[in-house]
Parts: sequence; structure tokens; C-alpha cells
Amino acid sequence: MDGFGRLAVAFAERDGVELGGGRGFGANTLRVDGRIFAMPNAAGLALKLPAPRVAELLASGDGLPFDAGKGRPMREWVVIPESSGDRWSALAEEALAFVGRRTVSS
Repeated sequence: MDGFGRLAVAFAERDGVELGGGRGFGANTLRVDGRIFAMPNAAGLALKLPAPRVAELLASGDGLPFDAGKGRPMREWVVIPESSGDRWSALAEEALAFVGRRTVSS
């Protein structure tokens, strides 16, 4: 099982969290109440985090920009490289909390 697979198993048991299925952008994603907070990326793990946190991870070199193929980085998404796989779980916790809060306040 790859790094995302292990992460998915650990998080899928949480209330409101599910592993996306099907095809296209939503396939193979972790969602909370239907909203994506983590997904595998060719360079590592893509996470949805607050823009200031994304900027911090980019500035420190711990994260890479995520552009979803649109040619410009998305301000609330960051890719954490495979080489930092030991940080995936903690950062995925942050992403879950961030997206979960947004779901509750929506």
C-alpha cells in the first residue's frame, strides 16, 4: 500500500470522512462531508489548507504549489512531497480541520 493508501485507511474511519470514488477529479480523494481535503498528486500529497498556511509551507520549502492543471497555483492548496511523507498525517489533520470547519459554517 502506498503512502496515500495508508493515510486514506487511517482517515476513512473518521466521522464524516470518506474516500472518493468514481472517475475524474474526485476519484481517489479524501473528503469530509463531501468536500475534498486531501488527494494524491504525482509529486506527493495535495492538501487544502488556509492560504496563510499554504504560503508558510511554500516559503519554507516544505510544500510545492498546486495548480490543478490551470496554469496558476491555487492559493488554498499545497503539495507535500513524498520525501516529507512523515508529515502527511499531521498536515492532513490540519486540512481535515480546515475543510471540516468550512463545511459546518456553510
